[in-house]
Amino acid sequence: MADNGRSRIVTEGVRRTPNRAMLRPTGFSDEDFGKPIVGLADAQSTITPCNMGIGRLADRAEAALREAGAMPQRFGTITISDGISMGTPGMRYSLVSREVIADSIETVCNGQSLDGLLATGGCDKNMPGAMLAIARLNIPAVFVYVGTIKPGHYMLRPE
Repeated sequence: MADNGRSRIVTEGVRRTPNRAMLRPTGFSDEDFGKPIVGLADAQSTITPCNMGIGRLADRAEAALREAGAMPQRFGTITISDGISMGTPGMRYSLVSREVIADSIETVCNGQSLDGLLATGGCDKNMPGAMLAIARLNIPAVFVYVGTIKPGHYMLRPE
C-alpha cells in the first residue's frame, strides 16, 4: 500500500491533535493515523437505476481498502440521469453535472489531503465526472464502473 505522504499533514504532530480528534469518531485508532487515507467516492443513489447497486460494491471496496492497510474515507457524489431529465428543463443541468461531480471529488480529496482515491460510477455523467477529477488530481486513483450492465464471471464457463 502507498504511503501517507499527503495525509500526514493532518495526522502527525502535536499541532494536529485537533485534526486527529475529528478523525477518531470516524473509526481511526492510533495505528491508523500512519496509514494512507484513501477516498472512496460513492455514487450510490436511488435517483436512477444506473447507480442503485453501487452501494454494495462500495461496501466491498471499503472492506478491501482496510484489508490492504489503508483507511478508507467514504463520501457521496451527485448524479443526474439524461434518460429521466431528457425533454424537460432539467436537461439544462445534466451536462454541467459532470463538472459538479468532478469538482466535488477534487474538493474532498484536496481539502482532506487524501493519499489516494477509488471512485465509482454507473451513469453517463458520474463516470466522466469521476474521470475528470482523477485527471485533475495528482494522487493514485482507480475508477470502477458499476452500472447496469449484466455482470460477467471470471474463469466461469457457460454450461
